[in-house]
Amino acid sequence: PATAEELAARIAPAVVTITATDGWTGMAGTGIVLTSDGLVLTNHHVVSGADEITAFSAATGLSYDVAVNGYDRVHDVAVVQLGSARDLPVATLADAEAPRVGSAVTAFGNADGGGVVVATPGTIVATGRNVLVRDSADGSRHRLTGMLQSDVAIRPGDSGGPLVDAFGAVVGVNTAGAIAEDPAETPVAPEAYAVPISAAMRIVEQIRAGTGGGTVHVGPTPLLGVRVTTVREDGENRGAEVLWVSFDSPAEVAGLDIGDIITSFDGKPVASNGDLETLLMARRPGDTVEIGWRDKTGAAQTATLTVESGPPR
Repeated sequence: PATAEELAARIAPAVVTITATDGWTGMAGTGIVLTSDGLVLTNHHVVSGADEITAFSAATGLSYDVAVNGYDRVHDVAVVQLGSARDLPVATLADAEAPRVGSAVTAFGNADGGGVVVATPGTIVATGRNVLVRDSADGSRHRLTGMLQSDVAIRPGDSGGPLVDAFGAVVGVNTAGAIAEDPAETPVAPEAYAVPISAAMRIVEQIRAGTGGGTVHVGPTPLLGVRVTTVREDGENRGAEVLWVSFDSPAEVAGLDIGDIITSFDGKPVASNGDLETLLMARRPGDTVEIGWRDKTGAAQTATLTVESGPPR
């Protein structure tokens, strides 16, 4: 096993700090360098919604523009590429499926967005945990499955960084912002969760192969330009009501307005916001599709629009 100083010397160069911005708001995170030419593994929530992403490598002393190659929002994994990167130190990944309970681990990350890679030691508490997590950017919650649980004191900005074993091999991808099953409960001891590296790498390889599908999206993110919510009538989902329309977006150009209810997309029925999201994510920027909706008078409307490129989400 390596000493704390040896671990830091070995791991920190293979880590990048990430800054993702959306207009006036920003998100700090961390990335794990997988290849010397700048392929990086991080969390989806680090880059979600960002229109500009940069990364800094302490190993080279350089900042890089970042492009998102693909992501899996359900499993909170994203793969990004650092522009013009070369000769970056690469992280060593663990071969085992999961570390044993009681194993010593150390989390490395951009703690509190300080721009410096910080090491935080701890111990594996459990494996295969299902947990409710909260996005520190917008407060939204969703469930992650099969996670590693540790007592490492993860902080905002550590998201996407490596959780390493005593020998410096990456066993997981840190995911900050874990909360209790009951929102009223507050963990007394540090409670952190990480995506097992084996699960994360299966998603990485799917993205590298260019084979999107299931919960994995590959390539630029399609943009419709609306925010919607599911309409329920008589206990059934009846469509996706438009809550907000972006200026000069494909949706606005097509004639959609607040209060309209989207009922079809790309020739397929839309009963919920989830249906619309799934159908949209199956398309690529530049695709032409037909969309159908009921306007505020109840009249049926259809239009053909061209999907644009937007931020990852």
